[in-house]
Amino acid sequence: MQDATTYDYIIIGAGAAGLMLADAMGGDVFFQDKTVLLLDKDAKKTNDRTWCFWEKGSGPFDGMLHKTWPHIYFGGKLFSQRLDIFPYTYKMIKGIDFYSQSLKRIVSHGHIRFSQETVVHVQDRGERVLVTTGQGAYWAKQVFNSIFDEGVVTSQQRYPVLRQHFVGWFIKTEESIFDSNQATFMDFSVSQRGNTRFMYVLPFSKNEALVEYTLFSKEVLPKGVYEEALREYISEELNCGAFRIVDSEHGSIPMTCYGFRKGNTQNMLNIGTAGGWAKPSTGYTFMNTAKRIPKLIRHLKSGKPLDTFPSRTKFWYYDLLLLDILHRDNALGHLLFESLFKKRHPKEIFKFLDEETSLWEDLKVISALPPQPFISALLRRLF
Repeated sequence: MQDATTYDYIIIGAGAAGLMLADAMGGDVFFQDKTVLLLDKDAKKTNDRTWCFWEKGSGPFDGMLHKTWPHIYFGGKLFSQRLDIFPYTYKMIKGIDFYSQSLKRIVSHGHIRFSQETVVHVQDRGERVLVTTGQGAYWAKQVFNSIFDEGVVTSQQRYPVLRQHFVGWFIKTEESIFDSNQATFMDFSVSQRGNTRFMYVLPFSKNEALVEYTLFSKEVLPKGVYEEALREYISEELNCGAFRIVDSEHGSIPMTCYGFRKGNTQNMLNIGTAGGWAKPSTGYTFMNTAKRIPKLIRHLKSGKPLDTFPSRTKFWYYDLLLLDILHRDNALGHLLFESLFKKRHPKEIFKFLDEETSLWEDLKVISALPPQPFISALLRRLF
């Protein structure tokens, strides 16, 4: 192993976090004399996912956008409304567009190399980190890992673990049934069956859309359950006749406040979902990651050990209480979200979820929620 190639940095995983980090290193003069290796088992040439986020005005990812929406729809049991989200816009990026554009830019930097290899072992040896793949081995001064180890999270009992799990169909209808200026953010009109279940609809035109059946719950369902719910919703709620499934996607995102930083060392840092960068209360990851990357770059320039990279804020505690509530009584989800969207404007909610609010603004948003479940959750945590 002494003869293995040595890099300054190795990034494991070319997903959102890995590509954003490599891209940031490629565009910063500080790293121009540093060698960087980006590893992924996949060539990143397929559209395996979509990312959505809200943002004020224009942003750094606008050149990759597939579609944007100025309005959202929230559907509850007692409150349903089309909502103007100005000054925000809801945005969508297809995975393949993000991969192709990011990798093209990254590999144009002579000091960054992308290699399709499966990582089988990573070990911090003190001065250096050894990364072993199916094809060989590499040394690095610092390693950034985005491979999520679900077993580490589910084997502990201190923090609840839910999942945002979903199956989505990209459909094309014979009739024009969609409003292409409105994304259905959450539609709780579907049967809850003791869980937090909703439909999520992203129209691309009057007869094309992504329709997704999403749950915030502990257990993933058999594939047929998602598909049955999708067929019923498309037929009955969307009043759609004939349609064709053009493509599909599925996923399961961990929702937990588990202390991911426990897996970090002075020379190794878990990033992305593996580092707890998915927003625990919603599962949104893309913009959370985009905001952390500049902070990580500054941290690297400071020369501080990787295990001192900050991760916990006041919003971590808010997320923890919500997850405690949904873990204890998963059926409460639709009531909490309905109360929130009924009483507060989306711009207030989005700013809060972006973790950009002051304490006063926090209290204003939180006060829109039923107090008893949160008081009970807080008392259970304290005592």
